[in-house]
Amino acid sequence: MPFFTAPDGAELHYTDEGHGRPLLCLAGLTRNGSDFDYMAPHLPPLRLIRLDYRGRGRSQWTGADTYTVMQEGADVLALLDHLGLEQVALLGTSRGGLIGMYLAAIAKDRLRGLCLNDIGPVIESEGLDRIDAYIGRNPGARSHGEAALALARAMPEFEVPASRWASEARKHFTASDQGLQINYDPALREAYLAARAGGAGDLWPMFAACDGLPLACIRGANSALLSSATLSEMIRLRPDMVVEEVPGRGHVPFLDEPESLRAISTWLGMCL
Repeated sequence: MPFFTAPDGAELHYTDEGHGRPLLCLAGLTRNGSDFDYMAPHLPPLRLIRLDYRGRGRSQWTGADTYTVMQEGADVLALLDHLGLEQVALLGTSRGGLIGMYLAAIAKDRLRGLCLNDIGPVIESEGLDRIDAYIGRNPGARSHGEAALALARAMPEFEVPASRWASEARKHFTASDQGLQINYDPALREAYLAARAGGAGDLWPMFAACDGLPLACIRGANSALLSSATLSEMIRLRPDMVVEEVPGRGHVPFLDEPESLRAISTWLGMCL
């Protein structure tokens, strides 16, 4: 099970599978590398690398002050150095896409291209309000079956079979004598609320920093985080951007949908 030591001493978990040109996948805010399990079987031959951010998955918990886009971006660069990789194509889901845009601004030479999964330079407050309600809190469900039912009720904007929610519950909740537990540091809530109180600021310059990179964006057609208006402006600024909207999906697409796979395949052909 591969780990590497970040410059501040944190032990961070990653996976590194396959051979060929490297694709680095970064998950959403509370998530981990297992988010890309659905997509992985559909990829062409390549080297698939996934990072668990600090405080998530199997990586070390290092405290709320360290759960920032800037720190996580630094951890990505440290991982690339650890693996001896000069460049990677980066696919970022939600938080991962923010990190990708940040890296385009500070270390563009390390990127071969960027694919954004349901994230852009404007983050809608409706989507953030939903995150407010659950981040850092254990679910009320006492079993994975109960959790799967609760996920289906909470996310009617997704048109997926019950088996997908069962898989999601097992991926992201751990069974204990006290019921289900989240599999990330609860202090992430403190970090998230502090960042939200401070405001996101103007993220369009980070999007502009992607100039010259092969770029793609996948949007859930029912997303509450990435609006169709923001996507339209992104397209106006980058008419060469590969774009797909996934029907029956909110925030975020699972990346095994035909539309998602079409965008990823086209984008990979541009940057690998």
